[in-house]
Amino acid sequence: MKLKDGRIVGAVIALFVIVVVGICFLFKPLFGGLKFGLDLQGGFEILYKAESIDGSKMTSEKVQATYKTLQKRIDSLGVSEPEITVEGNDKIRVKLAGVKDPEEARTQLSTVATLSFRDVNDKLLMSSDVLKAGGAKIGQDSKGGPAVSLSVADKDEFYRVTKEVSKRSSGNNLIVIWLDYKEGEDSYSSESSMCGTDESNCLSAATVSQGFASDVIIQGNFKDEEVANLVDLINSGSLPANLKEISSNTVGASFGDQTLSDTFKAGVVGIALIVLIMILFYHFSGFISSVAMIAYTFLVFLVFWLLGGVLTLPGIAALVLGIGMAIDSNVIMFARIREELLAGRSVKMAVKEGSKSSLSAIIDANITTFIVALIMFYFGESSIKGFATMLMITVVVTMLTMVIMTRAMLKLFSKDGFFDDKPQLFINIKKKDIPDVSKNEKIKKVPFGKTNFFKHKYILVLLSMFIITAGAVTFAVKGLPLGIDYKAGTSVTIVTDKNVSEKQLKKDFKENGLETSTINIGNDEISVRIDDALDGESVKKVNKYFEDKYDAKVNIGVISNMVARDLVKNAILAILVSMVGIILYISIRFKFSYALGGVVALVHDVCIMLAFFVMTRFEISSMFIAAVLAIIGYSINDTIVVFDRFREEIAKTKEKITKENFESICNKAIQATFTRTILTSLTTLVPIIALLVIGSKGIFTFNIAMLVGLISGTYSSIFIAGLIFIALEKRKIGKPKKKKIVYTDDFEEKKIKGINC
Repeated sequence: MKLKDGRIVGAVIALFVIVVVGICFLFKPLFGGLKFGLDLQGGFEILYKAESIDGSKMTSEKVQATYKTLQKRIDSLGVSEPEITVEGNDKIRVKLAGVKDPEEARTQLSTVATLSFRDVNDKLLMSSDVLKAGGAKIGQDSKGGPAVSLSVADKDEFYRVTKEVSKRSSGNNLIVIWLDYKEGEDSYSSESSMCGTDESNCLSAATVSQGFASDVIIQGNFKDEEVANLVDLINSGSLPANLKEISSNTVGASFGDQTLSDTFKAGVVGIALIVLIMILFYHFSGFISSVAMIAYTFLVFLVFWLLGGVLTLPGIAALVLGIGMAIDSNVIMFARIREELLAGRSVKMAVKEGSKSSLSAIIDANITTFIVALIMFYFGESSIKGFATMLMITVVVTMLTMVIMTRAMLKLFSKDGFFDDKPQLFINIKKKDIPDVSKNEKIKKVPFGKTNFFKHKYILVLLSMFIITAGAVTFAVKGLPLGIDYKAGTSVTIVTDKNVSEKQLKKDFKENGLETSTINIGNDEISVRIDDALDGESVKKVNKYFEDKYDAKVNIGVISNMVARDLVKNAILAILVSMVGIILYISIRFKFSYALGGVVALVHDVCIMLAFFVMTRFEISSMFIAAVLAIIGYSINDTIVVFDRFREEIAKTKEKITKENFESICNKAIQATFTRTILTSLTTLVPIIALLVIGSKGIFTFNIAMLVGLISGTYSSIFIAGLIFIALEKRKIGKPKKKKIVYTDDFEEKKIKGINC
């Protein structure tokens, strides 16, 4: 297919209209059809620890039974898009986005009917394990009155227990059936006269004269509606476990709406600025990249919608970060195309060769990011899993749009020769800088060709050491500024138009019987930290108090010590496993000296981020760990592009490689990739800055960590990783290579004069 000169403008306009206008037309219904998390529309999240009611070990079967019971309970709440997931061996997380009354939901979820069979001394004989799931039915007692019929599942156990009880003396040979028996409060000795009435949790006390293995009838002075209600309670709530609330998060609907609005605006501004940068820097190729980026954004949302994903604040952060990283795929390709043009090739050949030579670096960079996202998904909790899911989707869609689509469009528009004498319009390369190979002209321009990037290497390394040391000293004096994710406690975020002083806030919390540990008052948001983990009743009380007094939007998060310990362990594991995975991959694709250089650079980036947070006292939360993992993926992405060029420069060097010229050869690789490194960092920083300035404060920690990490990652990819690699490789130069031992069955007979010759 060829495009004539007179039709090129029409083709460009048609492409823009079809892709951009078409996608914008489809985007609105797609965006409207997405499921939003509770941080974007308000709602309630709670994490339970399931504990066996009889003290036995929790099995996967018991956890699954508890999970199904909670599902039934949630269905009765009428929540449109509930999320319920099992985490680890004994934890269940429930998310109810858009729920109107979080406290009613909490009460209904936690008031789960638990049936137990006890003797007259209140000793537990059997739990609801012996009953069939959903086996409660409306039946009749011996007098024809309404009663509850229970189907027995474990008839052997039921026979054993009833046989044992039947042998006891008269008055003690009773099995007492309880609903929601409370240890220390309920007792048959004090409630026997009320058994079967509304005044007691005791449902029935049956005399056992012999062992039997049959269904059970619970009878009492029940009315028809009471029996129906009891049947529903037992069927939806006969749990083999108690539920202990270990963390929660309550987000007001108005708080969620504001978060969504702010984040959406930041995303639009970030994308618009990236489009502007790409067009200014790469002209027509930048326009093609921008069209692909808009298609990329649409496809990411489409894939997310097809997978039934729930869009959360961390998910949007991953998308915006993914846009910056996706652009990198085009920047790598464009850098190669520009090099080919500066070497004297035509636009058509430059596109062909540049696309080919950039592919391996693009694939390697995206695979390492995908590895980190997988590890993040495996070890992360709720919000981190959402971030990781979106990051994995962005990697896949990047290969489809930012690589395949951009490449196809550039090849199409470079085929007919329209841009051959317009390289500046095509990709911002001046025609006078392109050598005429037919006249044996040599390369005229090499960007940063005279820059020695390793000239001040020791000063830069000392700067890194100074920052890390300052962070270590601050840590020794003040410790880590841990958020509630890792220290446990309660965080209260208050958004109000009214002026409130710190003194007044302390007084407000004291009125609610609470002591504050820290209070941070911003322009439009107040963050309060309480060391204690509040219970459901206290959360409800605090939420209502500030809504009524200050007409405020309130967000309350609660984390217990148990959850904090798990998060710390998983955070450390995730970072360590990420680094091991990266070492293995780079060792296979390159060699160990590259891998070691890359990992030292990653450790440097993590230390710089930690030092910054320790010195500035920004809170380290689970979103900080998400940022650390994202930077690990981004930084190694950047480092691999540099390493790929190291390998290429070393391979094509014609002169003998010595310790003296090795650094100079590697410097050429930095010169060739420096423009790309800076531009990639810029296009990734732009949306992060937009999120910081315009976006929700709910991911402020993530954004500030990303900002520091991106700057550190760009620096470490060039200097730290490069210097480690150079130091390791220099030690090998001049040393004889180890000869490989080849084993063979063939041998040559040795000739010895006078013996065999």
